[in-house]
Amino acid sequence: MQKKLHQLDPTLKHFLAAFTLLLSIATSVGLTFVYQTTRMQLSGVIERYNGSDLETLDETIDIPENYPKSISELLLNTHNHLFGFSFIFLSMGILFFFNSFIDGKWKSILLVEPFISVFITFASMWGMRFIDPAFAYVLVLAAVLTYLSFFVMAAVIVYELLFYKTS
Repeated sequence: MQKKLHQLDPTLKHFLAAFTLLLSIATSVGLTFVYQTTRMQLSGVIERYNGSDLETLDETIDIPENYPKSISELLLNTHNHLFGFSFIFLSMGILFFFNSFIDGKWKSILLVEPFISVFITFASMWGMRFIDPAFAYVLVLAAVLTYLSFFVMAAVIVYELLFYKTS
């Protein structure tokens, strides 16, 4: 029989809950940055990567707010995020694997889905920049799935570690 999160030593439970909570705060700060740079709007996402539309700039302003992202900027951004998200979801997945609430097919989906969504998010960023701005729709959908998976796993982990009581 494998141990579940609620069966762990109290010190380890508090340690893992603190880790999960801090990772959730860090993820929320990242989402706040996305909000600050895009206003969570498709037009903001497109402008962030493709650059400001020079035709709509005020005549008194010579400098666009956003320049099109260069290949080196996109490579660095993609590299850093793929590495970071890989380790985030590796650690979250290991903890989530030992939860008592979600099992079977849904557990498998929640363990694997974020890796697929992260890849699609950054691939669509490249597609939006170099193929068609409509890739922003794919980027937003994949990002929503990524963060939804993260916060569902985090909530289940923290609940089981701190609040779940066996009868």
